Amino acid sequence: MDGTIVDTEPYWIAAERALVEAHGGTWSHQQAMQLVGQSLTFSAGLLQQAGVQMEIREIIDTLTAQVISSVQQQVPWRPGARELLEELHQAGVRCALVTMSEGPLAREVVANLPRPYFEVLVTGDTVSEGKPHPEAYLTAVELLQENDPGLRIHHCVALEDSVPGVAAAVASGVATVAVPHIVPLPHHESYELWDSLAGRSLVELEALLVGAGSEIPAAAGLGDPRG
Repeated sequence: MDGTIVDTEPYWIAAERALVEAHGGTWSHQQAMQLVGQSLTFSAGLLQQAGVQMEIREIIDTLTAQVISSVQQQVPWRPGARELLEELHQAGVRCALVTMSEGPLAREVVANLPRPYFEVLVTGDTVSEGKPHPEAYLTAVELLQENDPGLRIHHCVALEDSVPGVAAAVASGVATVAVPHIVPLPHHESYELWDSLAGRSLVELEALLVGAGSEIPAAAGLGDPRG
C-alpha cells in the first residue's frame, strides 16, 4: 500500500521525526530509510533506540494516527495505481491488499478508492510475522482460496515497492513485480523490475505467468511496506 498505491512515506517520515524530536532526539534521512517496508513493531523498536520513551504499542498508535490525519487531508496516489486497479476490477481479477500498515490506515486509504477493488485486506495487525517474512502474502492467498479452492500460489502476482516487501512476496512463491519508490531495488532474476505502474496493464501481469501455464484469477497483494 504505502509506496505502491499511495505515497505515504513522507507522512510516515514526518511523523517519526516529530515523535523523536518531541523526546529530545534527532531523526536523520538515513534512519528513516531503515524503516521503509518494515513492520511497525520493528520500526517502533528503532524509534525507541533513537530516544522515544514510549511503549511499542503507543508508538505505533501515535504514528498511525498522525499518518491517518495526513491521508484525510490529502491522499497522495502513486502514478498508475488507480488506473491499473480499475482495469483489474473491470476484468474481474480478484485483488488483495497486503500491507504492514494496520487496519485503520488501510481502511482509510481503501475508503478513498472509487470502487471496492480489494476483496481481501491483510494488515500488519492481523499477522504474527511482518515483512520480509512471507506470512502476509501466504495469508492473502489462503483468504482468496476460500472462495476459489482451485487458486494456487502460481496464479498470483504481487506488486511491491520495498526491499522487505519484495522479499516477502518472493519468499511466498507468488510472481513478484518490484516498483521501487523511496529506496532503490537492484535487478534480480527472482522478480520483475518496473520503473512505475503508469501505463502498465493486465496483459503485462498475465505475461509473468505464461511460463506456469496460468492466467491471473487473482492479484494477491498490491501493497507495500509498511508495504
